Amino acid sequence: MTSDQGIRRSIGIVAGETSGDLLGGLLVKALRERHADLTFEGIAGPKMQAQGARSLFPMETLSVRGYVEALSSLGKILSIRRRLGKHLLTHPPKLFVGIDAPDFNLSLEARLKRAGIPTVHFIGPSIWAWRRERIEKIRKAVSHMLLVFPFEDAIYRDAGIPATYVGHPLAYALPAQPNRAQARERLGLNAEATYLALLPGSRQSEVEHLAGLFLETAKLLYAQRPDLRFIVPLATQETRRLFELAIHNHGATELPLRILFGHSHDALQAADAAIVASGTATLEAALLDCPHVITYRVPWLTYKIMMRQAYLPWVGLPNILANRDVVPELLQDKAQPEHLAEATLRVLSDAGQRDTMFDAFAGIRHSLRRDTPRLIGAALEPFLR
Repeated sequence: MTSDQGIRRSIGIVAGETSGDLLGGLLVKALRERHADLTFEGIAGPKMQAQGARSLFPMETLSVRGYVEALSSLGKILSIRRRLGKHLLTHPPKLFVGIDAPDFNLSLEARLKRAGIPTVHFIGPSIWAWRRERIEKIRKAVSHMLLVFPFEDAIYRDAGIPATYVGHPLAYALPAQPNRAQARERLGLNAEATYLALLPGSRQSEVEHLAGLFLETAKLLYAQRPDLRFIVPLATQETRRLFELAIHNHGATELPLRILFGHSHDALQAADAAIVASGTATLEAALLDCPHVITYRVPWLTYKIMMRQAYLPWVGLPNILANRDVVPELLQDKAQPEHLAEATLRVLSDAGQRDTMFDAFAGIRHSLRRDTPRLIGAALEPFLR
């Protein structure tokens, strides 16, 4: 193999957490269908690796939340970024794709772009919600943006940054018409019971921080609604271990609770309602027609920094996309078991509130559903010729 052939066949790629791994798996598959000889290496999770991507460092190292929490891992993360950058400069790929994780990827992309390597960023940082000044950093770092929300197109066009709206990969991958009965059958759930899904996050730090809140809320709900059943999809063995530890620590062993290893999409599709940690899972719940309540807690200093930089009154993607209050958000000081239980009972029983959510969710599915693999392939084809 000549050096030129090596460059043509290689793509650098980095995903920083579970949601990015899902998107990366779809991107790798889409490009492989056009160019079977492509190789991918960088930082990848299990879904990307299943498509043949080679991970040089563990993705879990990057899966930290917030400013304060990242400090303890900062040295390790910076070391990984330096070493990965050196590897990619020594073995230059034809293209580099950074998937989300902007604090990690944009600096790496800027370094590679200065060296003449084209860079693509998949999922624009939420500059429409906070930290708008990052648009200048994006301009210096990125050759092309792949956008997943339709309203982002005008932002990048006005900034003179090449970009393509490809639809949201989740809207493409998830069923256009969610079917609760089929999801229950796949999971072996009672067709007539009332199920509440609990999604305390995909990161270890999230589950460690939020599991107690979710379990205390479930205990209150079960005391008022003994007909309720709880399903908890967890992404990894470690998050499952942390949640099981929390069950014992919070005296929740009597709850009718079933832990699932993965299967978050089936759980949301099967459930009558859910409590969801803020993040990509809120969009998954909307796309799967699951009425839900959004909650989150972070350390006080992280929260103050984030709120000072925020432009929108919501953090949940369903509310942001609908541009109105659709899904209840109970954050920080409001994220208490009593408040969460009250909001969840209302979501379970208020037909008007549920219908409002269903109408908004249908609109979100319609606006985000595109032939995403084809659009990704077409957008990146000029870099691969």
